[in-house]
Amino acid sequence: MITPNLDTTRVAIIGPGRLGTSFAYKFGRDGKRVAIYYHDSEVCKAINSDHLNPLHLTEDLAKRLEGMENVPRLSSNVYATNDLEHIVENNDFIILAITMNRLPEFLNYLKPLIDKKAGETCLISPIKGLISDEISKELITPSQLINNNLYNLKHKYQLGCIGGPFFDIDIALGNPVCLTVAGKKRIANMIREDLLKFNRKEINSYYNFDIVGVEACGALKNIVANIKGLADSLKLGDSIPGTIFARSGVEIRSLSRLLGGSFQAFHSQAGVGDMYVTVSSLASKNYRYGKYFYELDTGNPIETNLRVLEQIDGTPEGPNTIRNVHKYLEKKNMYSPLFSCAYRIFNEACDKNAIKDLIIQACQFDKRTKEYIDPLSRLMYRILPNYWYRRDKSLFD
Repeated sequence: MITPNLDTTRVAIIGPGRLGTSFAYKFGRDGKRVAIYYHDSEVCKAINSDHLNPLHLTEDLAKRLEGMENVPRLSSNVYATNDLEHIVENNDFIILAITMNRLPEFLNYLKPLIDKKAGETCLISPIKGLISDEISKELITPSQLINNNLYNLKHKYQLGCIGGPFFDIDIALGNPVCLTVAGKKRIANMIREDLLKFNRKEINSYYNFDIVGVEACGALKNIVANIKGLADSLKLGDSIPGTIFARSGVEIRSLSRLLGGSFQAFHSQAGVGDMYVTVSSLASKNYRYGKYFYELDTGNPIETNLRVLEQIDGTPEGPNTIRNVHKYLEKKNMYSPLFSCAYRIFNEACDKNAIKDLIIQACQFDKRTKEYIDPLSRLMYRILPNYWYRRDKSLFD
């Protein structure tokens, strides 16, 4: 059981990516002692000497603020280190600001340090992604992966999840942001009340009990943003984006339920709120990924992907997520026209005319014509969530 004696005056951030850096700005303004972990000692030295991130976010801040001279420096309370043992031993709150594909390896380093630590630790995950579990081969969320890997240490840590809607650049600049904090109520409220809520004009938050649902929505909306960015480059008119938004919601709700979440998460700000901003703003890496993918398309998805990533600061989570989701859809025999469409576009050779046809077909020719879940389906979803979902073929085929 987590105790109320955790030190909220200091916080550690794993990884100086865009999001990690933005949280360093926020907590530095709040007067907290902020330790950033990164394996490269030269990057740590640069952060400590210049109080700027030499890798991420700084150039975008300069563009937004019209000049490098206008970019704010990180607080003197912020420092970087490549000593992970120091990070774990001296901080009760650790934000895991890394990508989903790096998380399994990092947990192998983190596990013995948490075990060795005398006190308790609160891990905070803003990670947006899904991955296949090595043992069960099931698709799992970041919290499920963390709990699986640290199962023998469950008395030593607690876990909270931070969901959207938010952009890292808004957090860095102190613009008004409202987060979602999910997890067990006691630790979630500690994160909300004692760690985040210093200046409510900058950041406020709502509580959501459904950590898996919040994480699933946060990961899957990035796929929708990839599609929407690409669709906006196709000049399909002003109407079809509404169908992309609505029909993708059907697929997100069904897949979220299958992963262990509830339907309600999608209808919260961590669901529709986060998806709205992610699919409609150039501040979204995943929206830009789709837009650039169409503009830079060579007919070879691997080559196009590399060209697109050169144009984006940070890692768009959608492309890796859709590959993991596609394997799961095939395994579960799940009917998901938009997500299947996304996989084909971003991973199989398609010319621009074929891309246009795939998006129109996914939106206009969905074989499920109802826009609601009838009473029988609602009951069966509740009773048999692992068997009653949008199957590509029915139980009797």
